[in-house]
Amino acid sequence: MKNWLSLLLIFSSISGTAQFEKYFEDKTMRLDYTHGGNSNTEMFFFEEILEEPFWGGSKTNLVDTFEYGNYYVKVFNKSNDSLLYSRGYSTLFAEWQTTDEANKISRAFSETVVFPFPKKPVVVKIYSRNYDEIFVESFIHEVDPNDYFIKKDRRLVYPSFMAYKSGDPSKKVDIVILPEGYSKDEMGQFIDDCREFTSGLFNYYPYSVNENNFNIYGILAPSSDSGNDIPANNIWNKTLLNTSFYTFDSERYCMTLDNKSVRDLAANVPYDQIYILVNTKKYGGGAIYNYYSVSVNSNEKAAQIFIHELGHGFAGLGDEYYTSSTSYIDFYNLNAEPWEPNLTTLVDFESKWKDMVKKRTPIPTPDTEKYKDKVGVFEGGGYVAKGVYRPMHDCLMNSFRVNEFCPVCNRGIQQMINFYCE
Repeated sequence: MKNWLSLLLIFSSISGTAQFEKYFEDKTMRLDYTHGGNSNTEMFFFEEILEEPFWGGSKTNLVDTFEYGNYYVKVFNKSNDSLLYSRGYSTLFAEWQTTDEANKISRAFSETVVFPFPKKPVVVKIYSRNYDEIFVESFIHEVDPNDYFIKKDRRLVYPSFMAYKSGDPSKKVDIVILPEGYSKDEMGQFIDDCREFTSGLFNYYPYSVNENNFNIYGILAPSSDSGNDIPANNIWNKTLLNTSFYTFDSERYCMTLDNKSVRDLAANVPYDQIYILVNTKKYGGGAIYNYYSVSVNSNEKAAQIFIHELGHGFAGLGDEYYTSSTSYIDFYNLNAEPWEPNLTTLVDFESKWKDMVKKRTPIPTPDTEKYKDKVGVFEGGGYVAKGVYRPMHDCLMNSFRVNEFCPVCNRGIQQMINFYCE
């Protein structure tokens, strides 16, 4: 039986790779667009198409099976409308829409979708998830791969190094670490930091049993100044990626609006995930699913920040805490099931972790000593105290009082690793 199963998996892999080679080149097509609006409206505007030299994604699992994220990109064969590629993702704009500022003004953000470089004309469609968690078609753009307006000149070309290598990028999770606020004289420190964070990654389960499923790259790209921006302290440093604390006026939220620089720098290697490492001792970070993740390099909790934010950026895990103040208003619709695998409103709990809850564990689950170490349904999560539920009393997606993920988050991470590597 095992031999037949092995043969089936080998055949499926060969078939999937043949499908890739039929429709795609082994490089990336990048579509940049502007995404604007306010709390109630959104608009998409085409910017440019770029050709990038590497494809780091799977060549077999081309169609997304998770449907996580606030947005979903689909690439169709123009000649017959067949689906060639899809991925879910989120953006900074989607978070901004839930802030009080979005009720007062309109803003625009540069964003990107990437997919394997097609051999023939394709139609790219972007879908937005509405408040009821339903995807709605929002943007369409036709692309001819022979169009001479597709940009081939590279921006921000820098050397790279391997912090960790396990094999073929198309069969691994490829993480590229981008330096932010490291001066030319601090590139040695950046190399050491990449290796330290690589080692730290594999100290956490389930990454610890998946070392052979990851490649980790670093880009040797210095900034003019050390550190990054801290607006409330009137600190403005000249850095390559323009990250800043106080994103959305939240002190510890450290992100960047400079999408093009992030993507330009990441394009030096094949990548699935982008991680920005900021050279500062200040506590903070941030991450958005299939967009980018950020953490600091030398805060005493840097290792936990790194692993927590990767949970967002890579596996689509939601924040399970609710006591910290945030800028968000009505982030979740309590009458719909959130897409994050570790949060539920109990609207469709069957689709979440109900299979992991023992029969004698009540739903919802009392947050008492009796159920402290059990998988259940604990009220409080997703930034609110009522109506959103998390899987356990505590977890790395909830607080740093513990130093491990709960079983539900572990399963979510492992499923995502399998998707990239199988």
